[in-house]
Amino acid sequence: MNKESIISKFLDYVRISSPSYREGHFAEILKKDMKKIGFEVVVDDAGNKAGSDTGNIIGYLSGNKDIEPIMFCAHMDTVTPCENIEPIIENGIIKSKANTILSADDKAGIIAILEGIKHIKENNIPHGDIEVVFTICEEVGLYGSKYLDYSKIKSKMAFVLDASGDIGGVNVQGPAQAQIHTKFHGKAAHAGLNPEKGINAIQVASRAIDRMALLRIDEETTANIGIIKGGSATNIVADYAEVEFEARSLNEEKLNKQVNHMVEAMEQAAKEFSSKVDIKVDNSYPTFKLDNNEPILKIIENAMKKVNIPYMPKPTGGGSDTNIFNGNGLKAATLGIGMFGAHSVDEYIAEDDIVKTAELVATIIENVYIQKHNN
Repeated sequence: MNKESIISKFLDYVRISSPSYREGHFAEILKKDMKKIGFEVVVDDAGNKAGSDTGNIIGYLSGNKDIEPIMFCAHMDTVTPCENIEPIIENGIIKSKANTILSADDKAGIIAILEGIKHIKENNIPHGDIEVVFTICEEVGLYGSKYLDYSKIKSKMAFVLDASGDIGGVNVQGPAQAQIHTKFHGKAAHAGLNPEKGINAIQVASRAIDRMALLRIDEETTANIGIIKGGSATNIVADYAEVEFEARSLNEEKLNKQVNHMVEAMEQAAKEFSSKVDIKVDNSYPTFKLDNNEPILKIIENAMKKVNIPYMPKPTGGGSDTNIFNGNGLKAATLGIGMFGAHSVDEYIAEDDIVKTAELVATIIENVYIQKHNN
């Protein structure tokens, strides 16, 4: 593979701003690049449902019909700050020059998929049908995969290139997540003249939070407060407070127990202050767990062995499109692509790891074909 060409294209991609809900410009460039490789490209209507300026990109590359089709996936959207990214390379490491992310999450996954498939095409390596899905709004709720038109997907296996950490890491188990949206209701009063006539909603929320078990609950479960806002002025007893929570667990029974604990803490605090609280619990995505003998994992392990990458299956505490795919009948695993510091201005990735991941994509495709003919 041509390392210089791959890295040049990656740098072009990271310079394109594509925050969640505004992936459209990047999508247009990807569509053109995919068509040059030979893909038939369609865009589904997920954007209308998610509120983005584009839908998911779905690419089809025809191959041997006797070979089971496979799917590769990465997401187009990035976290912020992602405007005017200036990538620089120091000693083989790519990072952002200024106070922005790099957007290797997940443009390193995208470039590896396209370059790996391009290598297959240019070298006339036999393959089955290949599907590529580049999703929208992954970072804000996995909306692209949630609203994906699954009737357009033929594959039963999905290789998702979106995990932080060393190449060779494979996420084979992931947590379910619940988001808890709350609004505490108090009673306004003048804070200096008659505060005793008011009920401070922020105080009610604080009482509830103080009673909650939060952060690391156990080896499988976490919980967090993400956003707090409320009140209108320091001289007014706050009549409302809005608090956003989340909880995750690899065990859905533990997740339900943690959510119930948090809800009970809020309801009890509201009762003690003679106020009330509105609580809405959204189940964001389900757990998944792949058996060690799943064919997709055997394919990944064999491909990694062929390109001298250590195979390291592991659970993860993060959610991804993989959760949604497994919940919709696809066997999906997330592969580590060598990015570090994701979601921060310290994000970086090695040039060699981008190229190595592209080689892994090509080897997975080749091995699926070889495995079929050996059987």
